[in-house]
Amino acid sequence: MGSSQTVMSVGACCFGIAIGYITYRTLVRAERSAVSDLATVVTAVGGGAVTGLFDPQQGDAFGWYSIGLLVGLAVFFLLFFAMNGKAATAVFMGAPDAGRPQKDESPKTTGADVRPRR
Repeated sequence: MGSSQTVMSVGACCFGIAIGYITYRTLVRAERSAVSDLATVVTAVGGGAVTGLFDPQQGDAFGWYSIGLLVGLAVFFLLFFAMNGKAATAVFMGAPDAGRPQKDESPKTTGADVRPRR
């Protein structure tokens, strides 16, 4: 099996995007983070490390693993959206107010409470 520099480069980019998203979703958007949440990130990184043990000159396993990881994340998101709808997906992604019209919370003033500037 030959090695492709393009697959390795695209794979490295995909790996960074996937790991960045998993870490962001796990640590920032979760209400409480636990050791099991971090295990998700460690597992994805560990999979990449295992494929990295193979000689990159002999094959591009890491590149294909990384591309598959990102494609898997995208497929999960699309399936979740298709099965649960926009509102549930927005809540799952950490944006419960997405799609709702924003209400104007600026204070209403009347002529009686407007003071001239000095």
